[in-house]
Amino acid sequence: MLNFEQKLEILESFPTLQRKNVSLGRVNFHYEESQSDKKTIALHIHPNGNGYIYAGLLQGYDLDEKGYVNVREFTAEQIKTLVEASIRSLSNDGEEGESESEGVREENHFYDAEVWINGEEESLTLTRDEDLWYIYTGPSIEMVFGTLQEAKEYLWEEGFSPSRD
Repeated sequence: MLNFEQKLEILESFPTLQRKNVSLGRVNFHYEESQSDKKTIALHIHPNGNGYIYAGLLQGYDLDEKGYVNVREFTAEQIKTLVEASIRSLSNDGEEGESESEGVREENHFYDAEVWINGEEESLTLTRDEDLWYIYTGPSIEMVFGTLQEAKEYLWEEGFSPSRD
């Protein structure tokens, strides 16, 4: 496990991130150039070694309800890779072809319907039709968004995460 100083050194090596000291000796890192309302890339990096990196728009990570990954046991390379992918995912402004990062579904590609589930086992379906992103509750439309990023942020904020089935 990397110690607090090692994790800070990795995060401080990204010139686009701004360090923000918070309570209890913890440190956050913000990405002010984010094309989303989400600005916090690293959350509560703690002297005890704990900390979280935002991966809400990425696939293949064990996320908490807010879209963060606990990086307590991550290697330096794993943290660097995750931070780079997170920055890229938040750099996509929804224009076609903007995101070329692996693990992030691009908006100009075909998008199958994706089921999202919350803690009460309720499900919503995210799908694309033409240039809009639809969230369905059963056969009824719950919300419509202009970008995939907005739709996913809404789902995360409502406590849903992608079904692993």
